[in-house]
Amino acid sequence: MKTFVNFLSSLRIIIAFLIIPALMVKWTWIAFALYVIGAISDWFDGFLARKYKCCSKLGGVLDHIGDKLLVCNTFIMLALMAPTWTVVIPIIIMIARELYISGLREFLGTQKIEMPVPKARLSMGKIKTTTQMIAIAAFLLFFAIFASVTKNTESRFVFYLITTLPDVGIFCLWFALVSSIWSAVQYTFTFAQKLKKIK
Repeated sequence: MKTFVNFLSSLRIIIAFLIIPALMVKWTWIAFALYVIGAISDWFDGFLARKYKCCSKLGGVLDHIGDKLLVCNTFIMLALMAPTWTVVIPIIIMIARELYISGLREFLGTQKIEMPVPKARLSMGKIKTTTQMIAIAAFLLFFAIFASVTKNTESRFVFYLITTLPDVGIFCLWFALVSSIWSAVQYTFTFAQKLKKIK
């Protein structure tokens, strides 16, 4: 089971890089499908690891890398495809946040000190991750539907999706940004506490 869980994490890393060319050549439905598979694998490998108690250091590293690559790679493509300030600004700040937290972890790692992820069920980190996933899915679905719509389309549901999904994506992006900043503040306080242990 441990091998399968690590495979799911590795698969997410591969998907993170496949999304880039898919969006570059405008295979929007394929990009959306890949992202959905990656998001599901993110939940599934964590569920299996906890249920069967097959967590490992390698699995934790692969899971972390897969999560960050899937989000950051897709964020960069979204910023290129929708270059408006309401999309670009939160994406830039959230990617900078990921680099900042990674830097804190790397420094503590050199001191052989771990900085644990908050375990609360509704931690800001989990809210950030959830809203990021919803935002990305909303934008990718919008691009896929918009690319498939013809001038003769009269479906009210399709029209509703086209007009609503960008708003959902932007709202979730900014909500994720607030959660991301708050989470970074929490990590900073944790880092400061860990720093006191270094002589």
